[in-house]
Amino acid sequence: MAICNSFTGKLIRRSSADGIRFMSSWFRNIDQAPKDPILGVTEAFLADQSPSKVNVGVGAYRDDNGKPVVLDCVREAEKRVAGSQFMEYLPMGGSIKMVEESLKLAYGENSEFIKDKRIAAVQALSGTGACRLFAAFQQRFHPNTQIYIPVPTWANHHNIWRDAGVPLKTFRYYYPESRGLDFAGLMEDIKNAPDGSFFLLHACAHNPTGVDPTEEQWREISSLIKSKGHFPFFDMAYQGFASGNLERDAKAISIFLEDGHLIGLAQSYAKNMGLYGQRVGCLSVLCEDEKQAVAVKSQLQLISRPMYSNPPLHGALIVSTVLGDPELKKLWLEEVKVMADRIIGMRTTLRENLEKRGSPLPWQHITNQIGMFCYSGMTPEQVDRLTSEFHIYMTRNGRISMAGINSGNVGYIADAIHEVTKSA
Repeated sequence: MAICNSFTGKLIRRSSADGIRFMSSWFRNIDQAPKDPILGVTEAFLADQSPSKVNVGVGAYRDDNGKPVVLDCVREAEKRVAGSQFMEYLPMGGSIKMVEESLKLAYGENSEFIKDKRIAAVQALSGTGACRLFAAFQQRFHPNTQIYIPVPTWANHHNIWRDAGVPLKTFRYYYPESRGLDFAGLMEDIKNAPDGSFFLLHACAHNPTGVDPTEEQWREISSLIKSKGHFPFFDMAYQGFASGNLERDAKAISIFLEDGHLIGLAQSYAKNMGLYGQRVGCLSVLCEDEKQAVAVKSQLQLISRPMYSNPPLHGALIVSTVLGDPELKKLWLEEVKVMADRIIGMRTTLRENLEKRGSPLPWQHITNQIGMFCYSGMTPEQVDRLTSEFHIYMTRNGRISMAGINSGNVGYIADAIHEVTKSA
């Protein structure tokens, strides 16, 4: 018996050792993921000890002192929701009030689509979450239909639809020679896409280029997309941030609605309300009728259930409080305009500073573009020089976050840009 017990014990120990060795190999072949091209800029900036360092890569608003901003309307809303006794789960579709107010901003205060209950809408985890939820919805019900994404676009768009398993294709958007819109290429690609494709469109303040179609160009785009039976999905991360006027920034959407499209729409309050860390947004899908909208919403909720189960409460309370109170909403609209106007002003100042230095290059695209970002036209090598010689940080595609420029550093930035581009 003793021999048997000893043998059994050895077997158990050997089995345990083999099991430990097996389990230790589960993650052995996993490589470190590449750094995010945008968030990695901030990491490098924070590690730099230079007193003259400047971050124009971050996609977040800064005031003229380079400081983050909490809007006054948000501070007041925070006071009102502080001490709230309600900490329960929201409905699966999120805050009903927040969603209702979001639809008014996008579709219009007196929208017939809202009155007729034709819009399936749910609270989402900001714009990224709204896009991801729609991508999963698209993959579930149109698994073999590709989505066309502009070149260039926000880098995460590719990740979102790829990880959802949606076939990806691209369409031309930006024309490097003019640093403007490649309208002819865009229209040709829409025309040549298989009928019934999905198209991702930036509603305003295109990221990363800052290049938006004109109203007339939007009308032509809408007409062609409709004739081809394509489905337009809008990512509207910057409503109000482009021009300072929310209706003007939603003009592309209103054009498509007038033309009779069904649309998908992602909204975010990260930029225009400064709620970056609250992750509050809205996903909406305009349907043929109320019955269809009810069905679509039920499927969006079903998809979100295993993703995150239920959206967060606090940010939704802030948004619904601001948008639901006439005085707070008025204050918010004023503050949005202040932010947009500061960025517009910095565009003018940066261009003037470059032109004063006798730059041989044309810089009118800085003021022709709109929104938080400027596609400077600088090469990756020139951007590398800005970082290594002047401690100015941005993504290597030359995208400048205009929110990172202020009256205190615009001259320094202009000097640096002039230095690295003057021999181009």
